Amino acid sequence: MVRKVAERLEIGTSVVRRTLQELTKELENYRFLLVEKEQQAVAPFFKELSATEINQAETFLKSKDLLSKTNTLIGNSGVIGEERNRQTMFLIFTSRKTNNPLHCISLGSSGTGKTHLQSKVSELIPEEDKIEITVLSANAFYYFNRTELQHKLILIEDLDGAESVLYPLRELQTKKRITKTVVHKDAKGDTKTIHLTVEGPVSVAGCTTRESIYEDNSNRSFLLYIDESAEQDKRIMDYQRLISAGKIDTDAEQAMRELLKNVQRLLKPIKVINPYAEYLELPQSVFKPRRTNSHYLQFIEAITFYKQYQRDKQYDKETGEEFIETEIEDIQEANELIIDVLLRKSDTLIGACRNHLENLKDYLIKNNQTTFTNSEIRRNLRIKESTLRWYHKQLLAENYIKRVKVKSKSYCFEIVDLGEYTNLKRQINKALQDCIHRIKGTK
Repeated sequence: MVRKVAERLEIGTSVVRRTLQELTKELENYRFLLVEKEQQAVAPFFKELSATEINQAETFLKSKDLLSKTNTLIGNSGVIGEERNRQTMFLIFTSRKTNNPLHCISLGSSGTGKTHLQSKVSELIPEEDKIEITVLSANAFYYFNRTELQHKLILIEDLDGAESVLYPLRELQTKKRITKTVVHKDAKGDTKTIHLTVEGPVSVAGCTTRESIYEDNSNRSFLLYIDESAEQDKRIMDYQRLISAGKIDTDAEQAMRELLKNVQRLLKPIKVINPYAEYLELPQSVFKPRRTNSHYLQFIEAITFYKQYQRDKQYDKETGEEFIETEIEDIQEANELIIDVLLRKSDTLIGACRNHLENLKDYLIKNNQTTFTNSEIRRNLRIKESTLRWYHKQLLAENYIKRVKVKSKSYCFEIVDLGEYTNLKRQINKALQDCIHRIKGTK
């Protein structure tokens, strides 16, 4: 090429060679600049906190009644109602930084705000610590970098759009690692077998209307049932009106979000030891107690982890490992938040059917009735016929309602026990309180 260019331009070959070398060098420099820009574009974002931000976040983490103040701050950031759900979800998201993260699934009817609640609470988590997913291909999880997902929060808007990855997701939740073996051709064209490994742990959150379909995933997760009451509807609609009227201080809400993000950034991985764990027992009514017991203990650890700035650091005498210890107040706060989760875990009915039964009880008590018909309930509670018949089929099968004969009406039903759910809640609460009494009795 040098000779041809020299002949065509009628100049010396040394001039052409030098010019081409300079051109090649400039092209290589440009190429390095492009590679560097590309690496910077895909590099994870890490915010460096100012001294003021660090001081503000530390002061908040050291404040008394931290969980109560956090819940207030979550409300001030624009999360309306759902006080227990939003606080529980925030703590679950916080657990991503521990070695045993928790997971949650938000459940409710279509249009009740499942995804909205999840997205609003996730806005309180730093951008660098979360991955939001709408749709995933079957092998998507295997092609992340080996440590790219470690201690990340994975948010799935709708589990229906991620059915193909539910299996690797479950393995990532349980084993904290997934591996796929694939065939790969190297630069010489030789076929080789390689292993694609992605390591956790991760915290996973998703939303769905279909609880029973995702049973394997729900067994590994906290089930958070969305508040579908008329009071919650009113709270949300009032807030929507205030936004439309320009009476919500969006800058103040953003400031609350930034404070909670900075609080999350200050939390450091540290081992948590619960010296009272052996005194904690779940109520006998809880289904699948082995996994639920593990979730209960991990939830207590998550609360202790969040309060790490209020705990004295201790060191293992043999290994020198740093750790903090759970206190009784952590267990009491966990019991208050987890009672609804345990109540659902102790129920033989799925969430939607239980919600219908409780609405049915309220309707009968309000109208001073003991019996009801399908048409009456469909008309007054505004439920589709096919949905209502499915509910009543489940309730009949589980003996929560029974058919009764009334001359003036056909197909009348009666609730077998109006107080069964209240009694179950009382039993669970008593079992949790007994654990606290046993702990206090040992001190």
